[in-house]
Parts: sequence; structure tokens; C-alpha cells
Amino acid sequence: MFLFQDEMTFYRHPSLFLAYEEAGKKQPLAELGWKGNYAWRLAATLNAWTGQVTYAQSKHFDVPHLVAFYQQVSATYPTVTIIKMTQDNWPMHFHPDVLAALQAQEWKWPLHLPAHWPTEASPDALRLNLPIQIFPLPTYASWTNPAEKLWRLTKQEVLHLHRFGDDWPALKLAVTGFLDEFATGSKELLRYVGLSDPVKLYRSLFPEEAAMSGLRY
Repeated sequence: MFLFQDEMTFYRHPSLFLAYEEAGKKQPLAELGWKGNYAWRLAATLNAWTGQVTYAQSKHFDVPHLVAFYQQVSATYPTVTIIKMTQDNWPMHFHPDVLAALQAQEWKWPLHLPAHWPTEASPDALRLNLPIQIFPLPTYASWTNPAEKLWRLTKQEVLHLHRFGDDWPALKLAVTGFLDEFATGSKELLRYVGLSDPVKLYRSLFPEEAAMSGLRY
């Protein structure tokens, strides 16, 4: 199984962007509401073959939240022995207590972690042997992760100019409802994020599939 993974933060205040609206002088406004600009975090995986989205949400994602999310992802694919997960270089992805919950990892390049972090997992870290193998993306190369386009679509369809300025629960529910549309996969989502033919794009990661399709390196 091959997944793209990423996190995103959204806010109570609507984001400003171009949009269509009925002609006339009384255009709707992106009201900020009367309360502070609350923040909420999402983590998601995008299945490169089916477009299935698995996600979790929380006020923040620390080690326990991230490990719990990886458990959720593993439970989504209970018969899969290896889940290849591509993600960016957010240091939390490589915290020793996070990696302790996964299978042993192999890195082509050294990881750059905060100097004050421990180099070994703590005694209390969960040793779950989750079947996840992480493939770090190049630093500051967000365009190489199609999951970023899932967030772009979420912003276009829900967050830009939303009308939930004074209804924080309703905004979170709207985001949840949108992501739930991809719970069983979506060919249209794959087309949108540029994964209509993942073997052609990532043939070095799928050598067997590339050989079957006749692709050359």
C-alpha cells in the first residue's frame, strides 16, 4: 500500500480568495465573527491507488496524537503487511517515540532533528510494530506531495469565504463532512491531485507495476 500523508491547520476566520457570486450590489461578506481566530489541526493520508482518505483531527498533533493516527491508518488496511507512507520533513514525524511505534526504518539520508531532542525512544514509548515504512520527501518540496492538493480542494470547497464565523462547531462539521466523501476512495480526487496514473509518475517506487505496464526508466 502506498499513501501520501500530510497535516493542515485551518482557522475559524474564513480565508479570503476569489469566488463566484450572484451579480448585484449585495454581495455576501466573509464575516470574522465576534470571537478569536481559533485553530484546528488535521492529519490525513491519501491512497495513491484508490483516492481513499483516512484522517484525524485535534487541537494539536503531538507524539501521542500522531501515534494514534498511525494506528488508525494501520487499522484501515488490516491485511496489508507494508504501508509505504510518503510525508514531509516535519520533525515530529521522526521523533524517537513516534518511530518506536513503527517497524524498523531505513533512511537514505540523515535526519535533522532538534538538538534538544533525545536520540532514543523513552521507556514509556509504545512499541507497536505498525507496518508503516516512511519515505521522507525533499526538504521544502511541498509540490511533491499530492496530499497538499487535498488541502487545496478542502480550502476551495469549504474554508475560503465560509459563513461559519460565529459557529465553530459547524465549521469543523463541514470539514468533516467534506473529507468523509472520500472515505471509500475517489477516482475524481485522484485526477484532481494528479494521480490518475501513479505508476507513470512514481515508477521508481513501483518497479513491478512499471514493468507490467511497459514503462521504461
